[in-house]
Amino acid sequence: MSIMRWEPFSELMSLRDAMDRLFEDSFVRPRAGWLAPTLEGDLALDMYETDNDLVITAALPGAAPEDVDITITGDTLAIKAEIKEEEDVKRDCYYCQERRFGRFSRSVSLPIPVQANEAEARFKDGVLTLTLPKAEEIKPKTIKVQTDKK
Repeated sequence: MSIMRWEPFSELMSLRDAMDRLFEDSFVRPRAGWLAPTLEGDLALDMYETDNDLVITAALPGAAPEDVDITITGDTLAIKAEIKEEEDVKRDCYYCQERRFGRFSRSVSLPIPVQANEAEARFKDGVLTLTLPKAEEIKPKTIKVQTDKK
């Protein structure tokens, strides 16, 4: 059996490295659009599957339905929107301006094949909901087992 010398600062260095990474990831390289509300940025999406459909929702507060563009090319969904800044308020009258304005876009690969020509898009209370029916070939099929009667 050998005796190892304990170095208390070796464990602190790994904690320091972890804290450095945390601060660097959070403040030195922030997410696109996090600090600058007028820069082009990503749209946050929710995507889930039901028995028959793939459903995608995106929050677009302040966007008009006519300013939203949705395309499906192959297995890629692209959503683009523009939220226009209010022009009736002068720039020098603001005390604070935190809402985001400008163009937003997001492209994602769809996890399953869908019927793009049957897609439905609804816009209600600033939330875009896309309902994409699953392709027939991936919907579950029930096969009835038959028995031979003798």
